[in-house]
Amino acid sequence: MNEDRDHAVIFFDGVCNLCNHSVQFIIKRDHKDYFRFAALQSDIATQKLSDFEFNAENLKTIILLENGQVYFRSTAALRIARQLGGGWPILFGLIIIPAVIRDFVYKLIANNRYRIWGKTESCMVPSPELKSKFL
Repeated sequence: MNEDRDHAVIFFDGVCNLCNHSVQFIIKRDHKDYFRFAALQSDIATQKLSDFEFNAENLKTIILLENGQVYFRSTAALRIARQLGGGWPILFGLIIIPAVIRDFVYKLIANNRYRIWGKTESCMVPSPELKSKFL
């Protein structure tokens, strides 16, 4: 199975509690089994994102790799929402708001996520039934 063609990959901060909860949220609503996941701290993230000038030291964003394109911050979040079950795809309509404004709000949350939601000592370890979703 080719992840780049059959699945989009979400790279997230593996020690961030908000990010880990977001991954769990996405998994529960990913009825098409479209997404795969990898921590930004992982070797697979470094390998897969090497062509996109990814700086592994900047972990303040979610990154979506979809059809050979990378999306960051609010654009990634909205593109993810578009693929989820339920009413979540309607959020993609917010894409009409300029990225500068959307990303300002995103960065406010990202810059304060450890202080508000905390962080773990190590990256999340998926349960056996979810292991196939993680690279």
